[in-house]
Parts: sequence; C-alpha cells; structure tokens
Amino acid sequence: MDGVANGEEPVSWDELYNINLMPSELFLKFRKEVQGMRIGLNFEFYNAPTNEYQGKLVLKPLSPERRWKFMYEPVHHDVHILSKKIPITKFLNLQVGIGHSFQLHTTGWKWKLTTCLGGNGLSRIRNKTSLGLFPGLDFRFGWRADYVLPEITGTVGTGEPLFNMNSGRLQASLDRVEAILTHTS
Repeated sequence: MDGVANGEEPVSWDELYNINLMPSELFLKFRKEVQGMRIGLNFEFYNAPTNEYQGKLVLKPLSPERRWKFMYEPVHHDVHILSKKIPITKFLNLQVGIGHSFQLHTTGWKWKLTTCLGGNGLSRIRNKTSLGLFPGLDFRFGWRADYVLPEITGTVGTGEPLFNMNSGRLQASLDRVEAILTHTS
C-alpha cells in the first residue's frame, strides 16, 4: 500500500490494480481478396456509454507497399482516403487523409499523430494482438495498460520516515475485440 503521509488514508489494492476485460468496441469484419485488392465490410459496435454502431466498406491494395485505403461510411454518408501509418520515429506514426461528407456537403483534410506509449502524464502501452484460429478466421485484441512503477525510498537521520513505499498503479483494459473472416479466391 502507499505510505501514509499527511494523514491520508491508504488506497486499496483494488483501486491501485484494476484489469477490465469487458471490451468497449466489438468489430465483425468480412474480407474478400480479389485481384490484388482487399474488399472489406466492417460492422462496428461501441459499448457504453454511447451504444452506437456503424458499418464501413473498405478497399485497399494487398501489396506490402500499399500506401492508402478507401473507406465509405453509409450511416454518416462519408468517404475517406487515408494513408498508411507513416513511421516518423520508432514509436511515433503519422496518418493523413482527405474526406468528404455528402450529408454536410464538406470536404476536408485529416491527420492523426499516434504513439503506442505515453498519455496523460502516465506511462502507457497500447497494442494489438492477433490470434489466427485457422485460415480465414482471425481474432484481434486491442488492449492498453496505464501504469506507474512501484517506488521504495528511505532516509536515515533526517526526521523523515525510515522506509516509504509507493505501490505503483496498473489500469489495464481490453478495449477492442475484432473477429475477421477472410475469403481468398
């Protein structure tokens, strides 16, 4: 437990270490590979607090040099052409795109700078893990872990506590589960 300084109550272990295995996003993806292209139909379900869903039609080249993907979102009447994530450094990526909303009659540029580390003053790891059950069926799990490493300190002859321990924190969650069904010709 955390050292009790300034008369504060110690924090419980349940508050310090929390792992949430209920995903907030569930995706069902159907993919068909045709003549060097992948055509995808995605159904995306978002859990509480929004409880919304959307569908997407995705088209992208299969080649390892692919640099773009096309997406159409019928619910929002949007089309997008997005670049592949461009590595700027080992842990920093840039993605750019252009999109048009038929509903709002607007066209605009988008960009997204992402990292798998850091966030809100905490140390953070974000990752995706894939599990292929058999050819044509894959599961992908998006997870994250926010943490503060434990720290032990001590003093002698200063009037401060001889021994002090901060237990650290871990908030981990399974954010997304994707089921991917691929049909190859």
